[in-house]
Amino acid sequence: MVSQPPKPEFAPRIEAFQTEYSRVTAELGKVIVGHTGVIDEVMICLLAGGHALLEGVPGLGKTLMVRTLAETLDIQFSRIQFTPDLMPADITGTNIVVGDEHGGKRFEFQPGPIFANLVLADEINRATPKTQSAVLEAMAEQTVSVARTTHQLPSPFMVLATQNPLEMEGTYPLPEAQLDRFMMKILLASPPADELVSILDRTTGAKTPRAQAVATGQSIIEMRQTVREVEVASAVSKYIADLVLATSPASDLAPDATRKYVRYGSSPRGAQAILLGAKVRAIVQGRANVALSDVRKCVPPALRHRLILSFEGQADSITTDDVIAEVLETVQAE
Repeated sequence: MVSQPPKPEFAPRIEAFQTEYSRVTAELGKVIVGHTGVIDEVMICLLAGGHALLEGVPGLGKTLMVRTLAETLDIQFSRIQFTPDLMPADITGTNIVVGDEHGGKRFEFQPGPIFANLVLADEINRATPKTQSAVLEAMAEQTVSVARTTHQLPSPFMVLATQNPLEMEGTYPLPEAQLDRFMMKILLASPPADELVSILDRTTGAKTPRAQAVATGQSIIEMRQTVREVEVASAVSKYIADLVLATSPASDLAPDATRKYVRYGSSPRGAQAILLGAKVRAIVQGRANVALSDVRKCVPPALRHRLILSFEGQADSITTDDVIAEVLETVQAE
């Protein structure tokens, strides 16, 4: 598919977008060693208006990455440490009794830590399902309901959750409905030897590198609006639809891996996540239209948490990424 040059009136916005994007990623690079692909996917979620789930074993820098991102943005940041005894009101806030100037009593809402622009839900799978669900409304509607009153969350709003692999002890699997609210599930791998040496150099010396704020909440909102205005050819939309349909075992487009190992395929939110992510990638590359290569790069993180494997798939140690790889190989753009 041939890339079309941006319209003259849109070109300055793309250039401003690229400049802002480069500033933020450069500041992240001062603190975070490696993980360039992870940084790109986190930025995609931020600029597309989605939420991200970071998964990896302890010590890979999941929390550090989110904290550093918050430092690069002049916005309100909040961290919630999820534990088995954490209650929903500890997240959303609650009504408390306060005294007024006349000596009377009244209820006043005390906002919880969810009332922030960037919320780090640290080790989200260590809390009980009841507490995990406390952030579901916030992620879906950007509101919090307490005692029949709905409170609006600030804008921009994003939840960055971290979790340890589910096979580790003391974890509660996230319910499918909540997993579906995350735009992408981003995997962190162990660093190679050269990056590990750089990590030691940066973190064990007398000075620890810090990121500086280089973007504001308003600039993030404007960048999100720019993303929405990127053009998409009908053939690209059809390709995304075919990819998502191919993850369902009942579809005629499903490859053998899907029919054999998948119980339930992706929801339409998976297609939305792919397209919005592809739009961000297009702008970063200086284009005002989405290419098929943008789509393919967004498919694994957008779909890996939306596929539910069958018992046979689990027994054969198949991962959702294995299925997605076959879907990408099988489904061709028209």
